[in-house]
Amino acid sequence: MNQKINENTQEEMKKGPQANAQEDPETDNMADKTEAFTDKAAEDTATAEGKTENGAENEVDQEEDLTPEEQLQRDLDQAREELARMQDKHLRLQAEFDNYRKRTMKEKAELILNGGEKCLTSILPVVDDFERALKNMQTAEDVAAVSEGVTLIYNKFMSTLAQNGVKPIQTEGQTLDTDYHEAIAVIPAPAPELKGQILDCVQTGYTLNEKVIRHAKVVVGE
Repeated sequence: MNQKINENTQEEMKKGPQANAQEDPETDNMADKTEAFTDKAAEDTATAEGKTENGAENEVDQEEDLTPEEQLQRDLDQAREELARMQDKHLRLQAEFDNYRKRTMKEKAELILNGGEKCLTSILPVVDDFERALKNMQTAEDVAAVSEGVTLIYNKFMSTLAQNGVKPIQTEGQTLDTDYHEAIAVIPAPAPELKGQILDCVQTGYTLNEKVIRHAKVVVGE
């Protein structure tokens, strides 16, 4: 039994070198292919670099070979291309500005047309109160109650105006100021200290955000 094992072992040892000898050619072929591929890539890289250098050299040579007339013509063509590019850019900017101008004009027109929308909307509740008051006046018998209701509506209306920046111009006990007052009559002052003072207001004036929209018409003492 031991003799057979030894014989088998000797046979396998003899076959081992032969098997290795059969595998070596494949390994050598792979190595050869890898080396060939590497050499090919290096050659391609060198060729590309050579073409780039040759292209740059050719461009330089072409520039050197140009005559003054050809050089001038080339510069002229480049200038024309630049001019065409700038003209196109100018046209685009002009179109954008024209669109912006039209849009701004439209927004301004809408603002002028509907600028008083907020103010008018705030006044509508006061109009509703007046309508109810007029309806109640037809059957009301208490004059004092009607008068009180009208006074409340008036105060509400003045409060609404104040919220929108409209304020009455003060005249009582004020000295005449032509920036705010308009003297429509002059009467003798009842007292020396009232000369140049406002004695009566015929029509109330108003300001809108500190700007006079209607002068107060007053009577002044002299």
